[in-house]
Amino acid sequence: MSLPSSSSSSSSSSSSPSSAGSAPLGGALPALGAGGGAYILLAASLWGTTGTARTFAPAEATPVSVGAARIILGGLLLVAVAIHGGRLRRLLSRGPATWAGLGAGAVCAAIYQVAFFAAVARTGVATGTVVTIGSAPAFAGLLAKLLGSGPLSGRWLVSTTGAVIGCAALVSGGSAAGVEPVGIGLALLAGLGYALYATTASHFIVRGEDDRAVVACLFGGAALVLSPVLLAGSPGWLLTGRGIGVTVYLGGLTTAIGYVLYARGLRTTPVAAATTLTLAEPAVAALLGLVVLGEHLGGVAMAGL
Repeated sequence: MSLPSSSSSSSSSSSSPSSAGSAPLGGALPALGAGGGAYILLAASLWGTTGTARTFAPAEATPVSVGAARIILGGLLLVAVAIHGGRLRRLLSRGPATWAGLGAGAVCAAIYQVAFFAAVARTGVATGTVVTIGSAPAFAGLLAKLLGSGPLSGRWLVSTTGAVIGCAALVSGGSAAGVEPVGIGLALLAGLGYALYATTASHFIVRGEDDRAVVACLFGGAALVLSPVLLAGSPGWLLTGRGIGVTVYLGGLTTAIGYVLYARGLRTTPVAAATTLTLAEPAVAALLGLVVLGEHLGGVAMAGL
């Protein structure tokens, strides 16, 4: 899932010629002919595969343990990228207030991850992903209102109304369509967790902090939160071939590389265009759920999707 960004953070990244090759992962990215939009579209497409990829983990791997493994590996790799050039050190030198804010955001990122994978395990990849992503902007808008960030826009009201109607239609599809209330509730919790950690990230990025350092702190902190969860849940599946493959794919490709791609794309892509391009995530997730996993939704539930 993408992080909200500001035009100031985007422009500041693009204004530094040396920044393009300063990060190990960021500097290794190929030049895509379509510009920054291609990087963002690729990142969103990678995020859309996470729910389906989780289903290939060994049977003994719970959704919570898979989510924890993804965040731990991805967080470590993102921290490694942010350490390069002193980005992480500069952010952490801001003092206790910054540490507290980043810590709270890290807890929310951990909640989002485990709730999301638990949701797709119970109610399907297509439904779980769309409800999570559809509800997150609604929660983010309400948070902005509560924090006094200004009036809610008409576009937010229209999109939120559509999301609520769509979720209601999905729930009305019932268990026959593979939709169940607990799974929907977990997806909504994941959407709230995402909105909270994304709002935290936006706060720091808008005030001028390095976006890669902020993401590294959030996911690195979430990795610390989830490490005991992984160790307490019989992590032996990580030593199997399928366990290693799923973890490397989720942590290395969809998390670490996905967010590096997204950050690179924001250097030359307007925020409005970037937000539109990230809608590829639920589209990919729904397509994989219906085609690869054979998930079935009734007519009303499909309309809600």
